[in-house]
Amino acid sequence: MARHGVIAALTAVIAVGGLALGGCTTEDDSSPSAPTEDTRVEERQQTDDATERQQEKRTEAEGDERDDLVSFKIDDRSQAGFEDIWVTWTIKNQSSEKSDYTWEWEAVGADGTRLYNSTELATNVQPGQIATGESPTTLKTADVKINITDFERTKAW
Repeated sequence: MARHGVIAALTAVIAVGGLALGGCTTEDDSSPSAPTEDTRVEERQQTDDATERQQEKRTEAEGDERDDLVSFKIDDRSQAGFEDIWVTWTIKNQSSEKSDYTWEWEAVGADGTRLYNSTELATNVQPGQIATGESPTTLKTADVKINITDFERTKAW
């Protein structure tokens, strides 16, 4: 009889344990399935699109950095037959950060010949601030076309 009691108790423990373990192994339909190649491509495209929209918003908010160069022109200060040609410029920082500006330019004659080239610099221009400057040249005439060949705005530290 004692055997029957032990067997009955052991059977009860196994049955209860089986039910408990059975509850732990049921399928959970809420876990995500492994992504397919199509899903990965679509997710990458959505990420790329979101990044592009953020860059466009930043560009729209701050505008094209080249727009910060409000004025850049030749100033002929020649007198009494002595050439005295300068360039003058105005920068307005339209970004939200203190900025440094560097731009390269060239002066081209009517026949397309480059007569002069140089680099200008404006530093530590605060947001919304206007900075002006001027530089002498070795040009012999003010009858030139000015081309900005490179323009860069960087964050000032």
